[in-house]
Amino acid sequence: MIVTRKRQYSFLLLSLAYLSFVSLGLPDGLNGVAWPSIRAYFNLPLSALGSLLVMFTAGYLVSSFWSGRMMALMSLGSLLALSCLAEAVSLIGYAISPAWWVMMALGAIAGLGAGGIDAGLNTFAATEFSPRHVNWLHACYGVGAATGPIIMTRILAANHPWQRGYAIVGGGQLLLAACFGLTRRSWPPPTDSAQLDTRSATRASNSSTLRLPVTWLSIAVFFLYTGIEAAAGVWAYTLFTESRGVAIITAGLWMPVYWVGLTVGRLLGGVALGFVSANRLLRFHVAGMALGAALIWLNATTLLSFLGLGLMGFASASVFPSLIATTPSRLGPMHTSNGIGFQIAAAALGQSFLPAFTGVLAGKLGLEIIGPALFVACLALLGLIGVLTSINRETNETPASVGPIAREPSKHI
Repeated sequence: MIVTRKRQYSFLLLSLAYLSFVSLGLPDGLNGVAWPSIRAYFNLPLSALGSLLVMFTAGYLVSSFWSGRMMALMSLGSLLALSCLAEAVSLIGYAISPAWWVMMALGAIAGLGAGGIDAGLNTFAATEFSPRHVNWLHACYGVGAATGPIIMTRILAANHPWQRGYAIVGGGQLLLAACFGLTRRSWPPPTDSAQLDTRSATRASNSSTLRLPVTWLSIAVFFLYTGIEAAAGVWAYTLFTESRGVAIITAGLWMPVYWVGLTVGRLLGGVALGFVSANRLLRFHVAGMALGAALIWLNATTLLSFLGLGLMGFASASVFPSLIATTPSRLGPMHTSNGIGFQIAAAALGQSFLPAFTGVLAGKLGLEIIGPALFVACLALLGLIGVLTSINRETNETPASVGPIAREPSKHI
């Protein structure tokens, strides 16, 4: 059994949690490599990706914003089973879509599923594990995102249609949904999600959480960070192949470097959080993101540009999980479930709006605008992180493994 600060979890349940983070990353990895083929298949302009992202965001916002309420009505296992099923339906639907508008409609279903998985698992992780282990859980997202480009590249290299990649990943989501359905009674019951601290009998309302200034600052940080992460992952392949003349196979094999960097960074970040505070690690990593974006922008050599992309992935690794893990210390236990839902909703907006906006800029100013756009966004994020980490510094400036989330003596994963 695996002991957390509140209860014991079997190896099976924790394995499913890890696999769920992998499943979240797979579609993101697929999309970046598949987009040029999708665009050609439906005869779409470069900026058309934005419409799919908007539909995805609409569904994502609905499920993530109301995740706290949903977890008060059903067990985490039931929520995850339904969310994985929605993901499976959308991905398999992508593979058989006869028209672009059908694929856009399915994007909303994909968003509903991804938002439920993301918010549910992040609430579970933030309230049950230390920041170190939240980083390791999120490393599995990078595994999925790094595997996605490999799957799609191999399919395209073998002259198979892009639809096959989505069908394969959709089938995996169906199996995961079945696993969550069969184990739904073993996950935390509804009362646990509405009572994130054993001393609390109530959960704060959405409106009271939104009245906290730190909530809005956190929302802004999540919006910008996930937008940068998504924009780099979605547009780098197109930038290298269509603007810089890199061979499709070469670019496809290099794209996983971004996601591998993110995965390795989260594994190492989990180790580093035993020795340095989450706040210091956040500032260091965002500065590294800006440096990576600068290398992509400068384009001194193709190799340096690819290394800049890898550095962006590595440097961004600990930002999201560290921010999730420190949410209880920023907002308090009564606001944690709501706050994580709002943060995930902001992340959904960011990961759709910034890539879409970058696509519009690229359509008007050329693909080379992607590098400077990423750099400017990273500088803005660095400023916001500086403000956020200055809040409650006395509480958070301790090594995260013994910080407020993991202060009770316990064993973790």
